[in-house]
Amino acid sequence: MRLNGEICQKEEEDKRVSELNNKAESLHSMIGVEFPQPKQKMIVGYALTSKKKKSFLQPKLEVLARDKGIIFVAIDIDRPLSDQGPFDVVLHKLLGKEWCDVIEEYRQNHPEVTVLDPPHAIERLHNRQSMLQDVEDLNLSEYHGKVGVPRQMVITRDPLSIPEEVTKAGLKLPLVAKPLLVDGSAKSHELFLAYDQYSLSELEPPLVLQEFVNHGGVLFKIYIVGETIKVLRRFSLPNVCKHELEKVVGAYPFPRVSSASASADDADLDPTIAELPPQPLLERLARELHHRLGLQLFNIDMIREHGARDVFYVIDINYFPGYGKMPDYEHIFTDFLLSLMQSKFNKRPVT
Repeated sequence: MRLNGEICQKEEEDKRVSELNNKAESLHSMIGVEFPQPKQKMIVGYALTSKKKKSFLQPKLEVLARDKGIIFVAIDIDRPLSDQGPFDVVLHKLLGKEWCDVIEEYRQNHPEVTVLDPPHAIERLHNRQSMLQDVEDLNLSEYHGKVGVPRQMVITRDPLSIPEEVTKAGLKLPLVAKPLLVDGSAKSHELFLAYDQYSLSELEPPLVLQEFVNHGGVLFKIYIVGETIKVLRRFSLPNVCKHELEKVVGAYPFPRVSSASASADDADLDPTIAELPPQPLLERLARELHHRLGLQLFNIDMIREHGARDVFYVIDINYFPGYGKMPDYEHIFTDFLLSLMQSKFNKRPVT
């Protein structure tokens, strides 16, 4: 049992300790030292196809994310999105007008949630004509190179009219034929290289015809995650010489170059072909497209014109590409997510 004097003495000691703590906190605040705060959980809701979920949400990513306080939660597309969560970030890659309407309404009703990315912005990359329009307007000559788009045209008519349309437009063979719409199906990724005009009439509109640019058989895949840029080399089609063009006829399937097995990063290549595009050029290109497209997650397929060190062409832009094929993507993506939360925290009004 404590006496009254002991109780009063204890109260005085507690008061002095409290005053000292307040002074210490004030001093730390003045010199810019912050007290450690408990780790805050970041909830990322995701709506992905089963294929994208398997390639992106790999165990290593989820383990690293948990260590950094990031929790991935699956969104049930059969339930109202507003009834789920709460989320700090919504990550999605689903097609269809119904889903676009759902996510757009959610964005309007929940401005506090970061949605990656706006459906109307993603929609532009579902059309191979609109996806490259912003690149055509760029002038990056002050950034150690020139970036453009190969000459191309859109065909929507009967295939028998294609040779005549190509002649009128003055496009030169060979031509890369690509489906106009990118709808996630295997067919939308079926590309052909047409060597003669007669084979053009065998193609199936609607499609985009793009002049083939000799590029030494190497394509640069430029991955964008927020402000981070990662460049990988992939093997592509070899150069086409005039002699070959005179001998070869028909339209041949264009091999896909997105798989890791097509990597050319460790190959013994001619330095003039293997040299990566200049970093200032890539940074400016990524920044411009990020602003013009309104997207945070995309990749750019780019080639260098053979024999010209500083002339490049963008031939495709893809939304939320296969980041799982990008080395160290787990750290890059989790750091990006944390930067979104930090940015949101910095924008909060000071009270």
